[in-house]
Amino acid sequence: MGSVQPIDEQAITGLVQPRGVVRSHEHFELALSIFERLGDLIAATVASCVSYYIYSFTEIGLRVRYPIALVATVGFLFAVTCVVMLDHGGAYAKTNSLLRIRETERVLRVCTQAFAIAFSLTFFIPHCISRWVVLFATLLVPLFLIVEKQICFTLIRHLHSRGYGLQNVLIYGAGFTGRRVFSALASSPKVGLNPVAIIDDAPNLSGQKVFQYGYRHERWAPVVKGPLTRRQIEEWGAALIVVGIPSLAKSRLDEIAKLALDSGAKVAFVPQLSFEADEHTNYAVFDGVLIASLAEPNRHRIYELSKRAFDIVASLLLLLLSFPLWLAFAFAIRIDSRGPVFFHQTRVGKRGLLFRLYKFRTMRTDAPKFGLHPTDSSDPRITRLGNWLRRTSLDELPQLINVLKGDMSLVGPRPEMPFIVETYEARHLERLKVTPGLTGLWQLSADRRYLIHENIQYDLYYIRYRSFFFDLAILLHTAIFAMKGI
Repeated sequence: MGSVQPIDEQAITGLVQPRGVVRSHEHFELALSIFERLGDLIAATVASCVSYYIYSFTEIGLRVRYPIALVATVGFLFAVTCVVMLDHGGAYAKTNSLLRIRETERVLRVCTQAFAIAFSLTFFIPHCISRWVVLFATLLVPLFLIVEKQICFTLIRHLHSRGYGLQNVLIYGAGFTGRRVFSALASSPKVGLNPVAIIDDAPNLSGQKVFQYGYRHERWAPVVKGPLTRRQIEEWGAALIVVGIPSLAKSRLDEIAKLALDSGAKVAFVPQLSFEADEHTNYAVFDGVLIASLAEPNRHRIYELSKRAFDIVASLLLLLLSFPLWLAFAFAIRIDSRGPVFFHQTRVGKRGLLFRLYKFRTMRTDAPKFGLHPTDSSDPRITRLGNWLRRTSLDELPQLINVLKGDMSLVGPRPEMPFIVETYEARHLERLKVTPGLTGLWQLSADRRYLIHENIQYDLYYIRYRSFFFDLAILLHTAIFAMKGI
């Protein structure tokens, strides 16, 4: 099986241009780029106009009435500002963002910045537009943009399903990395790269099927006997060859590159990471394959203070709102199986400090307290109610107490058990430089059946790019993820 890797905006290392160009794909990308900008422009303009109608309907403030033409003009200027700022932030790059969380983060950040500017201008141009309209627009524009982008994403998937804008991809190597590359491409429909087959030299793998990793096996590709030939490239109509063997000898890689170029295809490869990654490592990803480069140290003092303040306020509010659920779950857990309502376990936090983590009990009392997490809902250790609690992530609710105490944050790498931390390599220890979280990128990925420390790239990516708006985007996607009951 495969799994999903982060998606972002940078090109894969070693990309070689072919002699031929797939014109239809380029035309599709151009049309998509224009369509995305136009969609964002319309959504932001409509949201700004709706904000004015809400202002008029609620009759708050000075109740000033503005000409519709003025409202539409100001809304359009706001929308243009947002689109320009989104464009500057890389929102319209052809590659899909990591689980679309980075896309949501950009929308939240850019809209807040744009309307902060607009709100400031109302003090210098007091009769232009009411500040209440600006306030409503600050809330509505991000909402409209997120919904519009989801609609666009669904439309793009539909067009790709009909063959528009697609480029066929052959993956060389059916091992662990090759399978992850397949799943990454299959899970990133926006990029328009269609993995059609996996070539491998091992004869015993020929004829097998590699499935997209996740909770539903929606996509699969056959493993075809190698070595890779020009005939195979032409028969599969491949426009890109991805070498999914990081340890492949350079001489062999050069042979594949020449073979692909002679067939008019591009070549990409997964580089072997031979350096120790740390917090200041910059991760560049293309179509789900992670590469790394050194980056300048980033200071997070203001961010850490604002994050802690938000954790305190949000955890208190969520504790109050969820209190009836606590009572209901406590009653149901006691009826469902023998044992205590809560489960607590020692975990490793920031700087290696130990703390007691709380959960609703989802496993039987005879299950070992320290052990690897269940990866299948049919695991006999899980109770009937526990299966539902784990699927909806509601078993994590008691960790709001950990957040309030400061042991954890709402967003961050998940805290591990001491016996796992003892096996950490140097790059894994980077996780201990930040406060662990109740949710994070790994929880939102389909890689959750792999152990957390086997998916270190998610945590290193988060540590490198963390910001207040990135945290908000992760929380928003977590809420949607949990409501789906996945």
